[in-house]
Amino acid sequence: MSAPAKKLLETINDPSDLKKLKESQLSELCREIREFILDETSHNPGHLGASLGTVELSVAIHYVFNTPYDKVIWDVGHQAYTHKILTGRRDSFHTNRMKGGISGFPRMEESEYDAFGTGHSSTSISAAFGMATASALTEDNGRLHIAVIGDGAMTGGMAMEAMNNAGVSNANLLVILNDNGIAIDKNVGAIKESLAVMISSKTYNKIKDKIWLLLGGGTQYGKNTRAIVKQIGNAVKSTILKRSNLFESMNFRYFGPIDGNDVVHLSKILRDLQRIQGPKLLHIITMKGKGFEEAEKHQTTFHSPGTFDRKTGKLTNNEGQEKQAPKYQTVFGKTIIELAEQNDKIVGITPAMPTGCSLNLMMEVMPERVFDVGIAEQHAVTFAAGLAAQGMIPFCNIYSTFAQRAYDQIIHDVAIQKLAVVLCLDRSGLVGEDGATHHGTFDLAFLRAIPNLTIASPMNEEELRNMMFTAQTTGKGPFAIRYPKGRGVMPNWKTPMQEMKVGKGRKLREGKDIAIITIGHVGNYATQAVVDLEAENIKAAHYDIRFLKPIDEELLHEVFKSYDHIISVEDGTILGGLGSALLEFQSEYGYKKTIHRLGVPDRFISHAKQGELHHECGFDTEGIVLASREILNH
Repeated sequence: MSAPAKKLLETINDPSDLKKLKESQLSELCREIREFILDETSHNPGHLGASLGTVELSVAIHYVFNTPYDKVIWDVGHQAYTHKILTGRRDSFHTNRMKGGISGFPRMEESEYDAFGTGHSSTSISAAFGMATASALTEDNGRLHIAVIGDGAMTGGMAMEAMNNAGVSNANLLVILNDNGIAIDKNVGAIKESLAVMISSKTYNKIKDKIWLLLGGGTQYGKNTRAIVKQIGNAVKSTILKRSNLFESMNFRYFGPIDGNDVVHLSKILRDLQRIQGPKLLHIITMKGKGFEEAEKHQTTFHSPGTFDRKTGKLTNNEGQEKQAPKYQTVFGKTIIELAEQNDKIVGITPAMPTGCSLNLMMEVMPERVFDVGIAEQHAVTFAAGLAAQGMIPFCNIYSTFAQRAYDQIIHDVAIQKLAVVLCLDRSGLVGEDGATHHGTFDLAFLRAIPNLTIASPMNEEELRNMMFTAQTTGKGPFAIRYPKGRGVMPNWKTPMQEMKVGKGRKLREGKDIAIITIGHVGNYATQAVVDLEAENIKAAHYDIRFLKPIDEELLHEVFKSYDHIISVEDGTILGGLGSALLEFQSEYGYKKTIHRLGVPDRFISHAKQGELHHECGFDTEGIVLASREILNH
C-alpha cells in the first residue's frame, strides 16, 4: 500500500520551496497553513486572528519577492505566524511563545527572514525607509523594502511621520496596508473613516478598475507606464469625493483596494508593483480571523484567545475561573465606573486598548466620558493633560511597555505643569509569553526620575481600588499607578474605598533577622517567603513600601536602624527602581547595611510563562528564601 501523498505545507522548508509551486496550488497551501495554525494555537495560545487574516498575504510575499534579500517588516508582528512557518520555523512552531522556543513576534536574532523586530506598533515604515535609504547609499538598487502595516497601526503618529519623510524620496519602498477594520478592538478616528471612503466609493472603484485596464489588466507594462501612472494619480487626487487621497497627498503612489485574501490575484499585483520605483502603497482588504467561523464573528476575543476547542471554537482557558479573584484589569474597569458615578470630572482614555484595560466596561455605561484615541500613546498623554488643564480628572490607561513611547509627554506636558493626570500603567512587570518587547519592566526606573510625580503600586486588587480613589482626590497632581497582568485576591466590593496617605508604606510582619521590602504585587511572594523562612527559624520582617515616590523615609529609618540585612523585591529592573532607592537612602544617611536587590537583571528577558520568568529572575518565593539564607549564612 503506497504512502499518502505529502501535504503541500510539508514540502515547504523555506521560500525557495514555495517558489516551485504553481499558482494554482497556492490556495490549497493557504488552506493547509490555516489548519496548521489553528491546530497549534488551539492548545498553545498565541495571537490567532491577525495571522489567520494574513495567510494569503504572507504566501504571496514570499512567492513573489526575493526574501530575505528583499526586506519584509511586519507591523505589528502578531500577524506574522505564516511568515514564520514559511521561513524555516514550521517544525519549531509548536514552541511558539514557550520558554526556549521561538518568539511570537519577528526577531532579528531568530531568523535572517525577520528583517526587523516589531512588537510595538507603527514602526515598520520608518524602519523600511531607513533600510531603503541604506540600500540607495550603497547603490544596492535591486533590493525592495516592504512594510506590511495594519490599519490600526496606521493610526500611530510615527507611521504618518515616516510617510511624510519617505514621500519626498526616491526610496524603493512598498507599503502594504493590511486593512481589516480592527486592531484588537474596532479602529477609531479619521484615518479609519478615510479608508472606509476609499473602499466604498463607487467613483473611486471605477477609477481603480480603469487603472488595471490601462495597465493591461495589471499583468504587464508598456512604454507609457510612467505617464499612465502619473495620469491616474492626478485623476485619483481630483475625483475621490473631491478630496485628496491621504496617501497620494504624501506622494505615495496608491494602488487598491484589492482582496488581500485572494492569493493568486494578490501575487500578480505584487509582481507588477516590483517594477514601479519609488514609494508606493498597496491597500488590501483582509478578514481578521479568516477561515475560522468563531474568529471571524468574535474578532476581539480571538485576537489572542488562549486555548480553545478546535472544532467548536469554545474557549477552554477560562473554565473554572469564575471563582477566582478578578484580574487587576477588571478591577480597574469596575472601579473607575464607581468613581466616575461619584465624580463627574473623571474621564477615561486609552490608546486602542479598551478591552485589554477594561475601559470597555465604562464605555458601555458612559460612552461620552471614555476616549479611545487609537494607537497613539503620545497623543493620549497630552490629550489627558489638556483635559486636566481644564479641571477634568483623566485616567489615562496605557500598557507599561507602551508608556515608554510617551515619556516626553509625561515629563513635558504633565509633570512640569503639575497637572492631575492619573497614569494607570497596566501590564507592568514581566508579562509572560509576549516577551522582551512587551515586558513592563522599566516604568519604576524611568518614572522615578521625574519630579512632581507620585508613583504607587498595589500589592493586591483592594489596594488598587484605594489608590485609584486617592489619585482622584483634589490636589494630588500627576499620579502613576502600575499594576501587573493577572490576578491576586478577591476585593470586597462592598467595602467603601479609602483614601491612602500618599508616601506611606506599611509593616506587614515583624522580624528580627532580616527585613524584606517590596513594592507591588510581588509582595505576595514575600508574604509566603517569610512563612517558609520561619519554618527554618529565620525571623524575617516584611514591609510593603506602596509608594516609590515619595518614598516613606520614616519607615525606611525604622528598617535601617533595626536590621543589618535588607532585601528589596520588585518586578522591574533593579537599575533605578526600589533597590536603587534604598542604596541612595543608605548613602544619604550614612547607614552601613547589607542590601540585596531582587528584580529584573540588566538584560532583556525573553518569553515564557510569568511564573517561569519570576523564578528565572529570582524574585519569586523560592528566590526570596534562597537570598535570605545566603545573606544570613555570610
